[in-house]
Amino acid sequence: MDNSKRLEKDEIFNSYFKNLTEKERAVFEGGISMGALFHQFVGTPISMNSKKSLEDAIKVAMENQPFIKKAVIHINLKIAEDDYVSLTGEMLNVILIVGKEKEYKIRLNYIPELNYPLMYVEE
Repeated sequence: MDNSKRLEKDEIFNSYFKNLTEKERAVFEGGISMGALFHQFVGTPISMNSKKSLEDAIKVAMENQPFIKKAVIHINLKIAEDDYVSLTGEMLNVILIVGKEKEYKIRLNYIPELNYPLMYVEE
């Protein structure tokens, strides 16, 4: 994507968020992006052969979103080479680096003690 045309550089776009601190805005944008990732990709058929391409597709999609500086996507997949399954939230380990001046780490990771794929602000 051409960074000179990023939406977060648009004054009109930013005027809708002037009541938020940079941290609040980063959490807002990270939360929207994580929700979109989860609901768009969970259920996608995945195999060991397609794992890397799906991780790359999710990374590119997330890095197109406003304020997302970097996406690190890891799918925890343990299946036989010739099998496939549907992607679940338990398989996702995602880090989004979000912000304008400062950087915040937004995380999606399965927490076994909660039996839940939790989205949270890590740093």
